[in-house]
Amino acid sequence: MQATEIVLPSVGEPESLQVRVRQLPEPGPGQALVRVEASGVTFAEQQMRRGKYYDMPAFPFVPGYDLVGTVEALGAPVGDETRPAVGQRVAALTKTGGWADHVLLDAADLVPVPEGVAAADAETLVTNGATAWRMLHHTAKAKPGDTVVVHGANGGVGSVLVQLARASGIHVIGTASARNQEAVRALGAVPVDYRDDVPARVRELVPDGVAAVFDHVGGKGIKDSWRMLAPGGTLVSYGSASTRDQAGNGTLTVLKLVARLALWNLLPNRRNAHFFNLWAGKARHPGQYRARLRGDLTQVLTLLRAGTITARIDRVYPLEQAAAALRHAESGQVVGKVVIVPGTGTARGPAEAGR
Repeated sequence: MQATEIVLPSVGEPESLQVRVRQLPEPGPGQALVRVEASGVTFAEQQMRRGKYYDMPAFPFVPGYDLVGTVEALGAPVGDETRPAVGQRVAALTKTGGWADHVLLDAADLVPVPEGVAAADAETLVTNGATAWRMLHHTAKAKPGDTVVVHGANGGVGSVLVQLARASGIHVIGTASARNQEAVRALGAVPVDYRDDVPARVRELVPDGVAAVFDHVGGKGIKDSWRMLAPGGTLVSYGSASTRDQAGNGTLTVLKLVARLALWNLLPNRRNAHFFNLWAGKARHPGQYRARLRGDLTQVLTLLRAGTITARIDRVYPLEQAAAALRHAESGQVVGKVVIVPGTGTARGPAEAGR
């Protein structure tokens, strides 16, 4: 099988990405050959091309944190692994490797996509949906009637968080730029301009503080997120977007953030702080990790199929225009997720994503 894939050769601008064609072997025991129908751009790729991802892969490598595709062939089964069927549409978290038209993956890592869900739509909810679901329901344990703050409520993870929260009867205050206020309001959140005094505005809306704050920004603003919590509230930090363009070691940035959160947990004010890592537990307990991911992602995709939540596609790019997709994802003008689709000729808006 010949595969076309996008390679990031070293630290560089998006335009440094290269197109490579190589031969894939037949799937070995426990593997599946997947024809990729959609991948996408996450914040991880933005950090990786700067060499700042906290778990940085060695150069050169194929980016692509997640994907949706169809199983074309299976290797011999291994033990009692959970396996999809040939011809079945599946989703997968990959961390790297998704920007390709065909990939070899462990069959046990594949999660079935419900019938009737388009590949591009499902793709918006693989990384973003699993992250949002786990942070909301497992880390923060938010309950119906709670009020939470979602930073970057118009973004990939943020827009999913808002929808999942609203579907669970949770009130949401969402920060965004002035131009994205209406988009945030349409999702069901109360919009707040992130350039304003956000803690003061949140206290006007919820004088006693909020049950949870979801913060992907990090940096100095993490203190404001902590201040907005009610007693018993939870701060969930899941990134450091504010330091994306700053020089320095990405791993060190994360370690400093984790240390700060750990220190706050020692304070006698009944508030909690967590750094969320989507990959936590996979290396030590792979079977448990896979089962939990399958359950969480299935919940999210079922809500998508039912129309309870919607896919937020900002723009669709062909695989060969991955550099343009990455550049656009970093523009600050994105509402939802930038999707990459192999086998298409031109960039398209969400309505043209195809089924």
